[in-house]
Amino acid sequence: LPQHLQDTFGGWASPVLPELFRDYAELCFRHFGGQVRYWLTMDNPYVVAWHGYGTGRLPPGVRGGPRLGYRAAHHLLQAHAKVWHLYNDHFRPTQRGKVSIALSSHWIKPQSMTDKNIKECQKSLDFVLGWFAKPIFIDGDYPESMRSNLSSLLPEFSEDEKKYIKGTADFFALSFGATLSFQLLDSHMKFQQLESISLRQLLYWISCEYNNPPVFIVENSWFVSGSTKRDDAKYIYYLKKFIMETLKAIRYDGVNVFGYTVWSLLDGFEWHRGYSIRRGLFYVDFQSHDKKLMPKSSVLFYQKLIEKNGFPPLPENLPIEGVFPCGFAWGIVDNYIQVDTTPAQFLDPNVYVWDVHQTKKLIKVDGVFTSKRKRHCVDFAAIRLQVSLLQEMHVTHFHFSLKWSLILPLGNLSLINHTLVHYYQCFASELLRVNITPVVALWQPMAENQELPVSLAKYGAWENPETIQAFVEYAKFCFTSLGDYVKFWITMNEPSVKNLTYTAGHNLLKAHAKAWHLYDKEFRRSQKGKISIALQADWVEPACPFSRNDQEVADRILEFDIGWLAEPIFGDGDYPHVMRAWLHRRNSVDLYNFHLPSFSEDEKKLIQGSFDFFALSHYTTTLVGWEKEDALKYDHYLEVQMINDITWLHSPNRAAVVPWGLRKLLKWVKSKYGDIPIYVMANGIDDDQNMVHDKLRVYYIQNYINEALKAYALDNVNLQGYFVYSFNDRTAPKYGLYGYVANQYQPKPSMEHYREIIDKNGFPGPDTPEVLCPEEIALCTECHFFRTRKSLLAFISFIFVAFIVTIFFITYYSKRVERRYK
Repeated sequence: LPQHLQDTFGGWASPVLPELFRDYAELCFRHFGGQVRYWLTMDNPYVVAWHGYGTGRLPPGVRGGPRLGYRAAHHLLQAHAKVWHLYNDHFRPTQRGKVSIALSSHWIKPQSMTDKNIKECQKSLDFVLGWFAKPIFIDGDYPESMRSNLSSLLPEFSEDEKKYIKGTADFFALSFGATLSFQLLDSHMKFQQLESISLRQLLYWISCEYNNPPVFIVENSWFVSGSTKRDDAKYIYYLKKFIMETLKAIRYDGVNVFGYTVWSLLDGFEWHRGYSIRRGLFYVDFQSHDKKLMPKSSVLFYQKLIEKNGFPPLPENLPIEGVFPCGFAWGIVDNYIQVDTTPAQFLDPNVYVWDVHQTKKLIKVDGVFTSKRKRHCVDFAAIRLQVSLLQEMHVTHFHFSLKWSLILPLGNLSLINHTLVHYYQCFASELLRVNITPVVALWQPMAENQELPVSLAKYGAWENPETIQAFVEYAKFCFTSLGDYVKFWITMNEPSVKNLTYTAGHNLLKAHAKAWHLYDKEFRRSQKGKISIALQADWVEPACPFSRNDQEVADRILEFDIGWLAEPIFGDGDYPHVMRAWLHRRNSVDLYNFHLPSFSEDEKKLIQGSFDFFALSHYTTTLVGWEKEDALKYDHYLEVQMINDITWLHSPNRAAVVPWGLRKLLKWVKSKYGDIPIYVMANGIDDDQNMVHDKLRVYYIQNYINEALKAYALDNVNLQGYFVYSFNDRTAPKYGLYGYVANQYQPKPSMEHYREIIDKNGFPGPDTPEVLCPEEIALCTECHFFRTRKSLLAFISFIFVAFIVTIFFITYYSKRVERRYK
């Protein structure tokens, strides 16, 4: 506003301003009307009316306050209407342009879904957006909620003024951004409800509230830190979110949005935040002399988005039809199976009398016992139930982990839990009986003592080299005790690199290699099994696809997260070169010494090649960048910024659902370690246990398996198996394909969907060639009984032959005696 108008009349609080503003607009129309298609009479009058007048920021001698703010808004509306009518009557026929007013708004959601809170949300929007929108787009008057709450403060429109103001906009011009929509929003205007950055919901509300007007988003963006330079990944994902929500509002909600404008072109002075934030597509170095404009990554993103006119489906992300190879392992995971070794009633040697007259209970008879009998697998009722649920799922493999701390409580063979070992033997044999292959991990780290025997956890765990030999002895005991039933071994399942020191990881690798060589030399020939290690491998994607720096960060994280343990085994026997180079660099500048141990040549030979297959667990994908944006998500050690794509689907635990990450991971493993057999040993997502239909997990399983199929069929990855995590909610709450309520297992829709995929061996289509897989020979669990009791089998055979010979001689001589007497 010209300063003399502010000083002389008090600005928009004066009734003189509308006519003066009309004269100014007429000058603009005459001089620029031929070049301008869209006119905005005012930009965000709420800020002018409330912050310029209602909060008292006025020239000396002019007294502010709420009443003056509402009067200013009254005059702003009158001025806008005068300008619109001026253009409509005198300039529209020749210039053919359109005129509106840019209104800023926030979005608000109720703290709880009560009628009162919902009404408070409506009031919040009425007081900010409706203050100007309702008079223009509906009936020429203020919202009823404002009238009822501010009857003594709000000026009145005459009937002629209402008619004059109503309809004075050719489209709805919306401004939605951090500053105008949220940071300059008075806290009282929230009415104790919750702000939200949901543009889609705001657009839908505008459409419903104002009779579906054509909407032009004239300002929209968010901000990033003032220290962010040209790789503004966070800004990209905010931009992606807002534009994607706009597209959803158009396609799914029927909102008539016809234009979108990013705010802003270049970095600049940002209101009350000054230069502490940035929101421009072009970077400006405020300290430089020439203030040269340099395009950011967001420019490239927005440019490509404009070229594509939105988000067309990428061919590589479309589902494919096809099936997996014959013998593909379809599995399910349960980290630790339910172990219930409670003795069956048939093992109780006591004799009881039933007191049918008084107590109605069984009374033990002292001093009277029956003969004891040997334990049998049928005595474990918990096994039969779990196996029947697995049968119902139609899986071919079941993956679970043994509890080292319970099998060998002292960490050595001096104390063995034979009951638990027998339980595991029975469980595995029952799986084989129904043609389900047990996949058994010797050790899986858990929170308490890392699931190590207390004696080992107490004295350094994997930091202590003695744990290596203890693990080898434990592995040998398991191979001996369970090897007749288990042909698919995992030495260590998902060792967490986040919680491992370099020394612990060093010892862990040597323990794995020694266990592998032990099996290879002493057990493989007789047991004919296979063995490897299972690593957690989430994919890491550069946050800015156009940034070399971000790509370098992503490559570095993959080596630290996966390559650390994978490279020595599947690569050249030593740690990744990227790790050694990075730690050498950090040690030269940091006070701390990040020591990565070295392997001797003999140790390298021992570890290299100690695998039969590559087993990995994959759950999600992470975005990383090099620009420090959020201190809470910045890793100073690796110099990496964790970034979240807010447009991705997320689980209740905030795990991102990114199916294509699995395919990229499988391709990466193949390109790095060659054409080795790969098993996805665990892949799953948490859900909301209150939801009856776990639609997210159904979507997750469907799309992740389809991406695995692409890796097999299109990328020639030697993928041989896929396992869903997890079996049930009892052992893995929120992750199970079976719910567990009131001591009952209940199949979820995701279990039935997974079973359907298993039955079809993938996603066959009309053009998919039929693959005839040879019938698998059913495994004979009874054969295990005889194989483990060969001496008993020989004795029984001898008795049977002796019996037959005896019968023969008795028959023979009895007939001779009869003939003699005849």
